[in-house]
Amino acid sequence: MTEVPEVGHEVQTETTHEHTLYAEPIFEIGHFEVTNSLFTSWIALFVILVLGVSFRASLKTVPGKLQNIIEMAVEYFLGIFDAVTGSRERSVKFAPFVLAFFFLILVNNWLGIIPGVGSIGKNIVEDGHEIFVPFLRGGTADLNTTLALASLAVVASHIFGVVAVGAWTYLNKFINIKAFLEIPKKVLKDPSILLVNPIKAFVGLVEIIGEVAKVASLSFRLFGNIFAGEVLLASMSAIMAFAIPIPFLFLEVIVGLIQALIFAILVLIYVSISTSAEEH
Repeated sequence: MTEVPEVGHEVQTETTHEHTLYAEPIFEIGHFEVTNSLFTSWIALFVILVLGVSFRASLKTVPGKLQNIIEMAVEYFLGIFDAVTGSRERSVKFAPFVLAFFFLILVNNWLGIIPGVGSIGKNIVEDGHEIFVPFLRGGTADLNTTLALASLAVVASHIFGVVAVGAWTYLNKFINIKAFLEIPKKVLKDPSILLVNPIKAFVGLVEIIGEVAKVASLSFRLFGNIFAGEVLLASMSAIMAFAIPIPFLFLEVIVGLIQALIFAILVLIYVSISTSAEEH
């Protein structure tokens, strides 16, 4: 026999809170849904903008301590970039683009582990269950954000490549039309071209697959490491709210820095390869 709740008695619901792979919507602007990860990314952009404008306004001919530290950091990054590009000129050229990814990802990674992010939110009722939805969630803990960043980086590398070596040369890296056009001209002198040039064209198709793999590699590596770190911190906090999570918190600070640096270096490698006129 099913018991019917008496009138006037509230039905007790249990609030659940789990880390979902998808970002939860928190409000709407017109018909546009703003998720908690997107909102956090906006905060990260605002923080970077404020810090950048403030530093630009405080630049002096005779640098102070803070300016000296930042200039040393920039010089250190350029030294790392030189090992990839092979020249300081190319490093300086690509640095603004690459460092934009680094700082955006770094701030997003660190915002995700600030106390209160992921734990302050609202309860909503869904399918008869009360679910907790946080107002903020680390932007890079959302696969949509990392996919967007990776896609932007790969597409931009192709644009750099077209500008650097020309549209025709760059297109033949993927669809080797030039290899087929050479066959009638050189087949009498070198019959082996009938075998070699189709292989060159096939290598171009492999390059296309490689470009798709770049997007998957960049996005899933960053998302997996940051999302796993947030789940780990939440699990440790559930065991003991203060003492246990502290070592893992410092570990996530380091992981956030390393992941931002790895992403930036890989973007620099892709851009550097795309802008090289050398045939591979």
